[in-house]
Amino acid sequence: MADTLYLSLWYPNLRLEALPDKLIAVLSAFAAHGGEAKVYSATVWPVTWNEAPTFERLYGRMAPGLQPAQTPGADPRVAVEEALELLHEDYAYEFQIGWSLWELEMQPAGNSGAQGESAGSSAPAAPAHTVHHDGSNPRVEDPNPQGGDAVARVNALPHALLDARWARVPRLVRVTGYGPLFDEAAYEQDGHIRIDFGSDAPFLEEDADLDLVGARHVEENVRQLVALTAAVEKASGATARLMWSELGESLAKRLAARLGMEN
Repeated sequence: MADTLYLSLWYPNLRLEALPDKLIAVLSAFAAHGGEAKVYSATVWPVTWNEAPTFERLYGRMAPGLQPAQTPGADPRVAVEEALELLHEDYAYEFQIGWSLWELEMQPAGNSGAQGESAGSSAPAAPAHTVHHDGSNPRVEDPNPQGGDAVARVNALPHALLDARWARVPRLVRVTGYGPLFDEAAYEQDGHIRIDFGSDAPFLEEDADLDLVGARHVEENVRQLVALTAAVEKASGATARLMWSELGESLAKRLAARLGMEN
């Protein structure tokens, strides 16, 4: 069963005025570890998650084939400075940024132009995932008006007419900085900064029969997660971190069981 994966970061004696620099450091680390250099959106939540946002800004996201200077999106420093212009102890500041992982996708058999790879080739980006507060991770609406129909047609094909192909699929990861009084001091449990990676499916692919290629891609995803975790901890100066899941299950133990590595 797929679970929702989080990383919580804590900082000793963190002053609210120092939160912007921590958020900028975390967001800036994504570009070197499979992520995008620009922020997709920023949202400011007052008091609790149940309140309406006091600030929302959609910057857009990276499109395949464009140079960084041409792409929509905001530099992490710009997005953080705009969202945290007025600091409040009972506010939470949320940012979404792109991050790509290998995922197994079903496509019509014999489609030589399909996105993905069977022998290590790279592919164009697919529609992104967005992350909701209920832990779900549905796809963002495809800007191509025919995209949804195409997906529906593929899903309707008999399994025998489908090929499984690995592709680098971008998703939107949510990075949230907590004021000390937001949601009754939620930072004590969730961290001064929490990263919501969405579904842990790409790190396990429990519904797929993993061959050598599949195992390699799952391993690459895990290595990318470990590298990003270490990078954000170092860049932001965190003194404590915790990788955890919505259901409370250990990703490391589930991965070991998946790959038959248990003692």
